[in-house]
Amino acid sequence: MRSMRRGIKEMDILLTAYADANLAGMDAQKLDLYDQLLHENDQDLYQWVTGQVAAPLSFSALIAEVAQTHQNK
Repeated sequence: MRSMRRGIKEMDILLTAYADANLAGMDAQKLDLYDQLLHENDQDLYQWVTGQVAAPLSFSALIAEVAQTHQNK
């Protein structure tokens, strides 16, 4: 639910698609990281996902996966 109700529609779309495709297969560590990501500001997340600003190292691999979700469709 937290992936769907972000605040800006673009992040709703991106994170909902990512969650639908990946949540069921995530281990506890990845779920914790995703939970931490969901606490970040939408404006920052959007800039990270679109490559406008480099994501923090702790989120860089996860952000790349989120960005790749729509590119693979």
